[in-house]
Amino acid sequence: MASFQTPIGTRSSTMLETSCGYLLQELQMIWDEVGEDQFDREKVLLDLEQECLEVYRRKVDDANVSRARLHQELAEAEAEFTHLLLSLGERSLPGRPEKMAGTLKEQLDSVTPALREMRLRKEERMKQLSAIQVQIQKISAEIEGKAENVDSSRVVVENKTDLSMTKLEEYQNELQRLHSEKNERLQRVEKYIDTVHKLSATLGMDASTIITKIHPSLDDPFGRSKNISDSILEKLKGTVESLKEEKQQRLEKLHNLGKTLTNLWELMDSPYSDRRLFSHVIRLLSFSSPEISDPGSLALYIIEQAEAEVKRLDQLKASKMKELFIKKQMELEDICNKSHMVIPSRSGMEKIINLIHSGEIDHANLLTSMDEQISRAKEEASSRKTIMEKVEKWMLTCDEERWLEEYNMN
Repeated sequence: MASFQTPIGTRSSTMLETSCGYLLQELQMIWDEVGEDQFDREKVLLDLEQECLEVYRRKVDDANVSRARLHQELAEAEAEFTHLLLSLGERSLPGRPEKMAGTLKEQLDSVTPALREMRLRKEERMKQLSAIQVQIQKISAEIEGKAENVDSSRVVVENKTDLSMTKLEEYQNELQRLHSEKNERLQRVEKYIDTVHKLSATLGMDASTIITKIHPSLDDPFGRSKNISDSILEKLKGTVESLKEEKQQRLEKLHNLGKTLTNLWELMDSPYSDRRLFSHVIRLLSFSSPEISDPGSLALYIIEQAEAEVKRLDQLKASKMKELFIKKQMELEDICNKSHMVIPSRSGMEKIINLIHSGEIDHANLLTSMDEQISRAKEEASSRKTIMEKVEKWMLTCDEERWLEEYNMN
């Protein structure tokens, strides 16, 4: 029973010594029986001793190599563990003692689970950082207008030495900022697009064509992400300003046409049925550009119709003005004839008629001028009335005397 209580190393040494002793005794007996020379016996024993030493040395060397390898593995594990702690921004792993104790194998067995846990944490943290960086690069590309160039499969964590929660929060804050910027840009794009639709409707234009020319993604029926880059925002802004300017110009043109129509209707005494056709143009006279939003209210065809009506009324006015001018001309000639005054030259009158046809003369001023001439002619005729009456009496007297003379002669 005592042999079971002996340490393993001691038992092995004792057994070895006993075995070697038995074998040595057996060898001595053989040599005695054979009659081996003492010198040869000592030489053999020396060789046996040397061989035993070499075997022990090899075993010791192997044990040293194994110990060195364990030391290296333990050092590498400790270094990796420390590196992981630093990169993850953690001071220690809960449940793991600060100081290692026990044999090398026990220490290595102790650090291995902790190292495995830290590796899992690193892998999980890298996945989190990678996922956030994918989103950051994707949104950044959308903001730059290069969303189609992003390959999420090629996104890698930029700095693997800093996997701390601080770095993760930094990326999360950056992602949140980019989300806010993206949403703000999308709102601006949507606002511009809505404004383009409203202005286009008022102007009677195709909003889809205008928006697609800026960028196809802005009017994509498949719902793909819109281009929200700076250049697109500038183009949208420029388009809105251009449409607003076009709206203002068209309104000013319709205002001028409306005033012209009103003057022509008054001058021509146009019937209500003619005026009613352009009542929408007249209504615009009381509105400013921001107040007008009805679809088609400033369409080109409305301007063209109003221009055509103004042209028609101008031609009609020219015709009537010609008639009125000729009538006043005849009135003036009649006054001049009766008062024996100089009649205005026919060539001058014909030039005026040609100007009426070409529209190069102000009709109102022309009529005013004719009225003034008639008025002056009437005043002149009135001042000559007494003289003319005396002349007429004298001429009548002369006619009577001439008649009497002719009668007496007969």
